[in-house]
Order: sequence, then C-alpha cells, then structure tokens
Amino acid sequence: MGHFQKPGSTRVLEQGPGGVVRRSVLPSGLRVVTEQIPGARSASVGLWVQIGSRDERPEVAGAAHFLEHLLFKGTAKRSAAEIAEEIDAVGGELNAFTSKEHTCYYAHVLDEDLALGLDLVCDVVFDALCEEKDFETERGVVLEEIAMRDDDPEDLLHDAFTEALLGDHALGRPVLGTEQSIEDMSRDALYGFYKRRYTLPRMILAVAGNVEHATVMRLARKAIGDRLSREGSPVAPRAGRARIASARKLVLHTDDTEQAHLMLGVRGLDRHDERRFAFNVLNAALGGGMSSRLFQEVRERRGLAYQVYSSVGLYADTGSLSIYAGCQPDRLGDVAGVISSVLEEVAADGITDAELARNKGQLRGTLVLGLEDTSSRMSRIGKSELNYGDHLSVEQTLARIDAVTVEEVAALARELLRRPVSAAVVGPYASADDLPAQVHEVIA
Repeated sequence: MGHFQKPGSTRVLEQGPGGVVRRSVLPSGLRVVTEQIPGARSASVGLWVQIGSRDERPEVAGAAHFLEHLLFKGTAKRSAAEIAEEIDAVGGELNAFTSKEHTCYYAHVLDEDLALGLDLVCDVVFDALCEEKDFETERGVVLEEIAMRDDDPEDLLHDAFTEALLGDHALGRPVLGTEQSIEDMSRDALYGFYKRRYTLPRMILAVAGNVEHATVMRLARKAIGDRLSREGSPVAPRAGRARIASARKLVLHTDDTEQAHLMLGVRGLDRHDERRFAFNVLNAALGGGMSSRLFQEVRERRGLAYQVYSSVGLYADTGSLSIYAGCQPDRLGDVAGVISSVLEEVAADGITDAELARNKGQLRGTLVLGLEDTSSRMSRIGKSELNYGDHLSVEQTLARIDAVTVEEVAALARELLRRPVSAAVVGPYASADDLPAQVHEVIA
C-alpha cells in the first residue's frame, strides 16, 4: 500500500509506452503523484482532499461543497477577478467538484503554463480568505444551486434514491446540503471546518501531462511553502463497514412533470471488494449500453421509456446498484414490472457467455478511450491514491476485467439482485398511494 512508502522518498509506480507514473511522499504527509505523458500538449493539476459530504455533522450539511465555492472568492494575493483573469489569459480551466467522500480542485492548462495552473490551485486551497461578504454572496449561489437541483427531476431523483437506500447515514444526505442547513450555517462554522479538515496528510497533488516529476515537486514546494515543514503521516484510505440502519424503502417527490422518473436499486459492493470488476460487468449487462437487458426489454421491445440505464456507486464501506427510467406517468407500472422481471431473470440465470464477452469489451473500450486526455489521467492517478493508497496500471486493470468469469457474475447476481429493493419516484403523484401497484410490489 502506497501510504506505507517512506516519507521523503519517490517511487516509480508504472512505466509503459503511455508514460511514467511516480509518487513522492513528503514528510508533511502530502503525496505527489505524477504521470508523465510524452506527446501531450497540456497539463492537468488536481489537489484532492479526503473530505466530502459524509464528513459533515448534520448541522453543517453541505459545508464541503459550500467551501469549494468560497475558496475561489479571493486569496491573500489574488482577488476573485484576478483568479478568473489569470486562468482565462492562458485559455485554461480552473474548477472544483465535491463528492460524498472527497473534494478536488483542479486546473487544465497548456504544458507551458503548468507553473501558473499549479500555483492557482494551491493558492485557492491554502490561502483563501473566506471573507464574510463573500460568504454571504456564495450562500445565495449555493441556495440557487439547490433550487436548480430541485427543478431537475433527474438530479432530484438521484438524491431521493440515495436517501431511500441509505437513510440517515451520512452517505444518504445530499452533497449540496439542505436549504435549512445552508441558511443556518455561519461563516465561522464553515471556516472552522476548512481549517480543521484541509490538512496536508489528507491531500494528494496529482499532475498528468507533458510534465517532469522533479519540476512538479519544485513548483509544489514553492506554491505550498512553509506548510511543508510540518510533520505528518498520510491519512490511510477510508475503509470499514458502514453501519446503515434499514432505510425508508420509498421516497416520493410530488412534481408536476411531463414524465414520471423512477430509480430503484439495492445495496452493492464497497470499492475494496475484489469482486468489483465482476460487479461492473454485471452492471454493464443489466443497463450499461444499448445492447443491455434493460435497454432491449424496456425501450427496444416495448417502447416504454426513452431513457433507461443502470449504474453503480462504490464507496469505502458500501455501494449501490441503481436503475433509472423516465416514462409517461401511465406507463410507470409497466416499466417497474419489466425492470423487476429482468432483475429476477438475471438473479436466477446469470448472463450468457456472449453477454460476458460483449460487456468486458465495453468496459475495456470505455476505460482506454476515457484516458485520451490529461484530465482523465490526472483523475485516475489521484483517485487511486486517495481511495486505495495504491496504483493499478491500465494493463493490470484490463487484466482484472478479462479475468471475470460467467460464474462470478452469476454468483454476484444471485447475492445482490435478491437484496431488498429501495425506490424513488419524481412525478405527478399526490402520495405514495397513487403510485401503481407494481412499484409497491418491487419494494415489498
């Protein structure tokens, strides 16, 4: 495991025709991971922080995401306008995103502008002022974002489904927080969250592109400065078993939409489970593409929905397998019934050899095609270090996908697809009693 690498040392993690991946562990606990990609013309810089919405107490729900907004509002040496002007002047991108388990601040620039990209990312993460007036401005922006989520049935549905599946557990709460929690939050509470949680041992600096590891190290030392003199050990990747009480089985959001939006699913595997490659093959077979069981049954054969797909969520200590469909409100019962019968069939009989081959090919292609740009490479090395403290090369990952057997997928389908089903619906239904009987039968 990478977090046992000796502080002050650098190690080559992968060396291939595509590039070289190196990791340095600094005495401060910060890890720097780079992928040198000869022939690339750009560089992507990401500062990953192992802090997400699951780390918030209920009274500061939404703090990690709120903070992500606030840090761009000005630092000790740059105003918000100057930050924007400097990245625009080189045609680059500077942004951030928050998830349930981590936050990432990133820049994508031409390789010759690496120094600026890295300096901007470090400046906003380490030196943001978080002033009261900016805090109030961004409070309004975050409330607008929550309102926008509420206006988008699919976004609203995802949060409702997570609540149905995971209930009161921190993973079951929305990343954005609630209107109430954002309105009640004080600047001091948010600033305290920032200062306590944003520490070097929880961070990984990941850089991919036409870059030299030694150059990245030099630029990082310059940008982060004296903070690197503090001693610390890297925080180990999250692990464990989530203790989740049985959640509400059904969450309904009444909304006067043209379509009914349905998401249903079961608890899945956590990301440390060695069967996660088989889990991805199972997901692809169920609803991962146009040849998948659900797409063929729901859309192609019956024309019940325009969009139907399945997806997996992998967390440190639990996971999810979910299925989405959007349809006319009077077809919701039929859609739920067909989805249920597809799940029963796969639970009983597994998938065919032809499906296995096709879906392994799909996963291989998606993985390799997804690594065509430096941003996705940066994301891959940063997430691997954060989630596993380890690095699987592309070849090793492809080998793990290739090793999946029909029997493994069948055993997993038997175990997962017979677990209790949770569901969420957004649509023109006044109460759960108005939902078709088939929806209630699926979650019974």
